[in-house]
Amino acid sequence: MFQTLHYRKTDHVIIIDIIDQLGDLSKLIQLSDELNELCSEIAWDEEIRVGVITGEEEKTFSMDVDVISLGLRDNEELKINALNLAESMAKLDKPIIAAINGDAMGQGLELALACDLRIATETSHFGLPHIRTGLIPWDGGTQRLSRLVGRGQALEMILTGEMIDAKEAYRIGLVNKIVPSGELRAIVMDMAKEMASKGPISLRYTKEAVNKGMDMTLEQGLHLEADLYLLLHTTKDRTEGIKAFLEKRVPQFEGK
Repeated sequence: MFQTLHYRKTDHVIIIDIIDQLGDLSKLIQLSDELNELCSEIAWDEEIRVGVITGEEEKTFSMDVDVISLGLRDNEELKINALNLAESMAKLDKPIIAAINGDAMGQGLELALACDLRIATETSHFGLPHIRTGLIPWDGGTQRLSRLVGRGQALEMILTGEMIDAKEAYRIGLVNKIVPSGELRAIVMDMAKEMASKGPISLRYTKEAVNKGMDMTLEQGLHLEADLYLLLHTTKDRTEGIKAFLEKRVPQFEGK
């Protein structure tokens, strides 16, 4: 069905594998369309509770800024499509993990920033090199990076265009974990399945409370948190959670 990615579902987790490197503009445009279509399906699929996006290639999350910008310069139709790679991922209300097997550069890093968690290998490097060719990040990088690592760290990365290694990315909070290359997929899948075993409504509400709360005052964020907490008490999953605790068994959440 898709040409630039394939996916599979297991234990309420969807694993999205990007199967082409993204330095080619035409493939990038196709990926943007296909990722948008797949995310629309994920949004409506109640069986999916957590998503993982990754790829076998070490350069899956690396995109050549020069190739992309030159191809977009005189083509408005391509420009509209290519600028929206990260947005479809960011709109999902389910937790998404980026499993970064190698470097994340340019729009590939912007795609990873649109995810909720980022797990990378020990040899990974990260950068937004747009400034070197007179550009700025165009797919959310200036906004999501600063919200994630703070204004000063984000400005340093973007204004210098320099790459940072995995240890530095972990230190500033750009990635949540760094793991050996051969263990990345197994570690990420263990994390995803553990998350997916939790109540799907509470997963969504947690993401909503944190993400929306970042753009609110503290008082507004606390009200949002309280409202979502109270809503959870009206769900069947909350009843199941209490019963499972009292009966000393694993809860069987249904997302209702």
